[in-house]
Amino acid sequence: MKGSLLNWPCFGNNRSSDDADVDLDPVLLVTGMGGSIINSKCKALGISFETRVWVRIFLADLEFRKKALSVYNPKTGYTEAIEKDTEVVVPDDDYGLYAIDILDPSSVVKCLHVTEIYHFHDMIDMLVKCGYKKGATLFGYGYDFRQSIRIDKLMDGLKTKLESAYKASGGRQVSIITHSMGGLLVQCFLSLHSDLFAKYVKKWIAIACPFQGAPGSINDSLLTGLQFVEGFESFFFVSRWSMHQLLIECPSIYEMLANPEFNWKKQPQIHVWRKKSKGGETSVELENYDSTECITLFEEALRNNELEYDGNKIALPFNFAILKWAAGTRQVLNKAKLPDGVSFYNIYGTSFDTPYDVCYGSEKSPIEDLSEICHSTPQYSNVDGDGTVPTESAMADGFEAAERVAIAAAHRQLLKDNSVFKYIQKWLGVEQKVSKHSKTSRVADIPSSSMHVNV
Repeated sequence: MKGSLLNWPCFGNNRSSDDADVDLDPVLLVTGMGGSIINSKCKALGISFETRVWVRIFLADLEFRKKALSVYNPKTGYTEAIEKDTEVVVPDDDYGLYAIDILDPSSVVKCLHVTEIYHFHDMIDMLVKCGYKKGATLFGYGYDFRQSIRIDKLMDGLKTKLESAYKASGGRQVSIITHSMGGLLVQCFLSLHSDLFAKYVKKWIAIACPFQGAPGSINDSLLTGLQFVEGFESFFFVSRWSMHQLLIECPSIYEMLANPEFNWKKQPQIHVWRKKSKGGETSVELENYDSTECITLFEEALRNNELEYDGNKIALPFNFAILKWAAGTRQVLNKAKLPDGVSFYNIYGTSFDTPYDVCYGSEKSPIEDLSEICHSTPQYSNVDGDGTVPTESAMADGFEAAERVAIAAAHRQLLKDNSVFKYIQKWLGVEQKVSKHSKTSRVADIPSSSMHVNV
């Protein structure tokens, strides 16, 4: 009876490693924005309390406010928890794969099969079936995605992962596979630690990376928040407004603003229909803000933005300290040079309407005070892309690529796409081993006394 139950999706077996091939170069999977489980840890007790952040089951949205909301500390350059006795940690179980696999690996979510939070899950399955073994040739890197992608903690964490993979495989160089913002993190490491990159890395496969930014998605994230999914599954996720309050203090968001130095085919803009009064008469005008002018818009629209927390109000305006830091990050990214001997591959999404220009208000219902934007519904002008990152940005990596491939798939779906898998297998020089004894994959269930952060 037990054996039959383990074949159900919600009780599935551990990934099989019986046929694991040790004669493989190690692979390190690096996730992007919102792609890691994060836990809140009580400093005083030294205990990690796992709390759902993305998934909004029961009181999760309230817990999100209490455990995940943070403010930027310009003295340290880190985003720090509002609760002074709390710090955010990322679990490193399963050689780093656990945190980036199923983002809420509880039995309930797996039984419901909420696939939006199955992150690197399918890719890990594919690689295991190709002979990769966790801890020997397969590793993952999850991190606190709210932080700047160039802070020492994230750079040191990536260095440690590369060293571990390198040593575990007997000194074989690593193939890195990144998704979205994870590509920018690796690009920062390449720029700041080119000697280590050349020592440890053999190949880098970037998937859906916003090399020059994600104008529409990021601009709107700063002004109205972020909604990961629409329809029924949105009820499982933290509210758009709660996400908005978090993202204003996230350096990583500012670092994905449109690169103003990039030669866009058409400069991304924010449009606002404004109601104006002069001499007793009113008029409606369409105001336009490019990637430089939009900073003034952010400042004005967010000037009164605040968060109510434990009976107190915390000001959360547009953060110029973070903007200055992000400008420095862009310079770091621009200086990245691929070392000789390292092969680079770029997979980017196409065929999906992708936000580019964003418009607030309308001619019939204009915005009077710019602070109203934060509570309005955006209208997008779309370009081709993966639904999040424009194709123009994703393919503009600035490197001498061994190959660039366009895949008709959405941003997160690229991690599950069979065509993507075939290219990865080709570039890694492996093939999937079909076995009638292949087992259903799973992520270990969490203890009943704890809850997971889904990010």
